[in-house]
Amino acid sequence: MEKVRVSKLLAERGICSRREADQYIEQGLVLLDGQPVTELGTRALPSQTVSLAPGAQLQQQARLTVILNKPIGYVSQADDDQQYPPAVSLITPENEWIDPRAGSAPQRGQPGKGPRVPRLNTRGLAPAGRLDIDSTGMLVLTQDGRIARVLIGEDSLIEKEYLVRVEGRLDERGLGLLNHGLSLDGKALKPAKVSWQNEDQLRFVLREGKKRQIRRMCELVGLKVVGLKRIRMGRIPLGNLPMGQWRRLGPTEKF
Repeated sequence: MEKVRVSKLLAERGICSRREADQYIEQGLVLLDGQPVTELGTRALPSQTVSLAPGAQLQQQARLTVILNKPIGYVSQADDDQQYPPAVSLITPENEWIDPRAGSAPQRGQPGKGPRVPRLNTRGLAPAGRLDIDSTGMLVLTQDGRIARVLIGEDSLIEKEYLVRVEGRLDERGLGLLNHGLSLDGKALKPAKVSWQNEDQLRFVLREGKKRQIRRMCELVGLKVVGLKRIRMGRIPLGNLPMGQWRRLGPTEKF
């Protein structure tokens, strides 16, 4: 049986990303059969036990993941287009939304007046999936490589749901092609779930996310997209999160 890098084993088992694994190895926080791994590039048999030391687990728990209701005019990543503001610029204390249904709101800097909000550290916060500058809705930003892999990894099966306002005529054949039968960039698209939400709005559920995929799909069947909003990723809905505001991913929430 061939040995593989310890960092690859950790990533394949969903424990952390390869980059994070290398960082933990440098800190002596990766264990191979209970013993610390001290050298980058260390290899092991798939049958061996690889795990994270408690110190690495604490670091993972401290990593921030947020859900943002992105407005039009913001790019998903800072390097998308320098003339427009990145979505991460909205992740400020002032824009944080606390669900009023959650009971007493956490307090900032007021000991003894309710649960404390963890300190906001946005360093390394990156989008797990994109939304076009002219699209709105649910954008997940995370410091946790495990969550990024679940949402946008090559083997991800997470559903993303969108409401899409369109102009143009769509017959049953065109609707069938939107569900399955279209290709982009010379490659067949995975089956989708597309249905009418109302007379001018379609509901899309996809398990992939090619660049401007929905807009391009609609063009292929003679439709023009005039509004696009992502409302769900996996098991987590956007809900009533206000536009331009964000909330922290809850400790029990799973995509």
